[in-house]
Amino acid sequence: MSITDIANSKIGEARAADVIKNWIRSRSTLEFIGTWEQLYNNNFKVVEFDHFKMQAGLPSFVLSPSQWIEKTNAIGFYVKLGKYGGTYAHQDIALEFCSAVNPIFKLFLIKEFQRLKKDEDKKLEWNLQRTISKINYRIHTDAIKEILIPKEVTQSQQGIVYASEADLLNVALFGCTA
Repeated sequence: MSITDIANSKIGEARAADVIKNWIRSRSTLEFIGTWEQLYNNNFKVVEFDHFKMQAGLPSFVLSPSQWIEKTNAIGFYVKLGKYGGTYAHQDIALEFCSAVNPIFKLFLIKEFQRLKKDEDKKLEWNLQRTISKINYRIHTDAIKEILIPKEVTQSQQGIVYASEADLLNVALFGCTA
């Protein structure tokens, strides 16, 4: 994703590179992108990363994405020079950049995450109920067969008894029939 385009939309074309440089040189950003690189890049130079981390926050510390790539062998960024160039970042890093430059985006991201977790919890609850009823299904059918179904009924009549008992259980457990 082009973080240059993201910066352009927030600040304007003239200062986009400065915004990216200021963002990348902060300690929290360096820790984030350094951690990302350690997770996904086997060739990442951790010693150089530690050197940058020690300098982060100092007024004299300046860092560009190109320097980061060159010194640490990073793969999370890609810099393309020229008229149609810019700084590109992996989706994870680009989302972190968006969160840093736009607090509204960060709030929307947090709210969306919370909504998705709530939806996931509802599905887990539903699956749990489904699994419990699946486990107990065999017990219920055996009990129906032994106690409720007379020996002299036909196969189709047995199916009706099973279905009516299943509906009764569904109403008791879930409040509705199948």
